[in-house]
Amino acid sequence: MAKDLGIAILAAGKGTRLRSQRAKVLFEIGGATLLEHVIRVARTLADTSDIYVIIRHQADTVRKQTAHTGVQYVLQAEQRGTGHAIQCARKQLSQYKEILVLSGDAPLVRPETLRAMLEQQRKQRAAMTILTAIADDPAEYGRILRAAKSGPAVKAIVEKKTLTKAQHKLREINSGIYCFTTHPLFAHIDRLTTANAHGEFYLTDIAALLVKAKSKVIAFPASDIQEIQGANTLEEVAALDRTIRRYKCRDLMASGVTIYRPETCTIDTTVEIEPDAILEPFVQLLGNTKISTGSLIRSYSVIENSIIGPDVTVRNGCILDDAIVSRGAILGPYAHLRPGSVIGEDAHVGNFVETKKVRLGKGSKANHLTYLGDAEIGAGVNVGAGTITCNYDGVNKHLTTIKDGVFVGSDSTLVAPVTIGEGAYIGAGSCITDDVPGHALALGRSRQVVKPDWVKQKKSK
Repeated sequence: MAKDLGIAILAAGKGTRLRSQRAKVLFEIGGATLLEHVIRVARTLADTSDIYVIIRHQADTVRKQTAHTGVQYVLQAEQRGTGHAIQCARKQLSQYKEILVLSGDAPLVRPETLRAMLEQQRKQRAAMTILTAIADDPAEYGRILRAAKSGPAVKAIVEKKTLTKAQHKLREINSGIYCFTTHPLFAHIDRLTTANAHGEFYLTDIAALLVKAKSKVIAFPASDIQEIQGANTLEEVAALDRTIRRYKCRDLMASGVTIYRPETCTIDTTVEIEPDAILEPFVQLLGNTKISTGSLIRSYSVIENSIIGPDVTVRNGCILDDAIVSRGAILGPYAHLRPGSVIGEDAHVGNFVETKKVRLGKGSKANHLTYLGDAEIGAGVNVGAGTITCNYDGVNKHLTTIKDGVFVGSDSTLVAPVTIGEGAYIGAGSCITDDVPGHALALGRSRQVVKPDWVKQKKSK
């Protein structure tokens, strides 16, 4: 029994106008590749087992970078056009009643548009439905030849290079996104020829073949031309990136997130932000970052793959990568939280403090000019300015453990592996190489020597 819908994503092209060896579909916008965005849309319409990505240029790399999506792949062994791409996937696609063809470099198409297009296809009992748009400047796009002035019927799709002088005036353009009834498609696809400017099998030519066979071909105009925009140049990639990030900011603000100067903020599509969070200008939120309600992210902070709890303040210029920050904590300005940093409730990580693989307990503070690496730090600890944990011996990393209530004086050096017991004090300027018992005072510095009148004697000589 035939399945209802299969989806083919055309992703075999190189994209020569991008002037890059990288496959076009692997260029990134909004924090993900063009292809990943298209797959995300496809997954709202079909199971991943029914989505087929047709690949060729850098096929192994494309597979590797999108394998996490769970889609299927079809190799187009030769670059012979879009029609040939669908021919290569005939075995996989023939099991479906309908086939939706998407372009791997058109990431802004909305699921709602595709659902409406599919509904129109079924309502009209069409063999082919073409997603189109009306363009002020059709540029390099192919044009839609309507069968009549009114109604959805289409006569043909004409590629830009073969347009007549009169056809250049047409403003309805082809998106490269189609829905087919499977049987008529494969009944005529082998009639495609390479008699065109590129010597390729154009999938666009199938429209005229179907019309000639008395099958219905219709157009379905998108409500917004932005949906069908692709990426043939780096300028167009940048434009897509701006657009998708603008949409992200729009959606976040509609949900209750305050964003000052959204045009200055860089927010990936994968970022999650709860209502009543506040973002100041020039913030970057990347990857799988999550920002909880009531948190303030101040200007010039860059946060990637990190979780920010409620009511956190991230002051100006902080950098966070794969970190977790708990409720009420205060960071920065200019703090650097490297991977594995877990900052407890109401803790402070101040200016020019760097952390890596650190657990900083509730209410603990490291406010100035400090490096904390590979450390377990309890609650209520005060780490003085200039303190460092010496976690690397040249071969291996070692752990520093600081128990609850410890006071570490400024400019102290803690040489791991070492444990500072609960409530202990470390005198300023100490180099600590041995464990310190709880509630003890540890000093690890030379005794101060004062020589009276030493300067006068030196000058007299």
